[in-house]
Amino acid sequence: MRESRLEQTGRMASSTSGRRGRGRLLSPAAVVLAALAVLLSASQALAAPCYPRVFSFGDSLADTGNGPFLYGNDSRRPSLWPPYGETFFHRATGRASNGRLIIDFIDLEIARVAPASADALGLPFVRPYWSGRTAGDFASGANFAVGGATALSPDFFRERGVHVRDTVHLDIEMNWFRDLLGVLCPYDLAVLYTH
Repeated sequence: MRESRLEQTGRMASSTSGRRGRGRLLSPAAVVLAALAVLLSASQALAAPCYPRVFSFGDSLADTGNGPFLYGNDSRRPSLWPPYGETFFHRATGRASNGRLIIDFIDLEIARVAPASADALGLPFVRPYWSGRTAGDFASGANFAVGGATALSPDFFRERGVHVRDTVHLDIEMNWFRDLLGVLCPYDLAVLYTH
């Protein structure tokens, strides 16, 4: 009569359970040491700064205040006047929000996961590109987003017979980023362009 697979497994388990130390692959001490090694390496990885800078591109959903620098006190820009910013910042900031933006929450999450990175980055808020001048101003990164910006240039729309006003678009934001790279790492760019 054939034994079922379950009966065979039960018989093998009972025959080895009486032997001391022979059924185990690792001792409890080895398991604890392995777990500690994994935890130690994971904590060191989290403590080390992962991102030296944060850069953001986009429209009003990400604009941390470039508008006032580009448009001055243009009364047609509602984000320059209350109630924008009243609740969180207690003043108008040029943000199309009464509080934090998605980029702020990303920065806060980096601060939560890797506090050393947050300190090094000067988080929680990414500085608007037009509010700085030197590499030191952008030690934590820059925000290139502008309320009303488009992904495609106005020329794209005009070629298709669609009238849109001239506005900041992603190509312009990328040009600002390239200009900032020249300030942040001029040597690296010189090497890149000569090879």
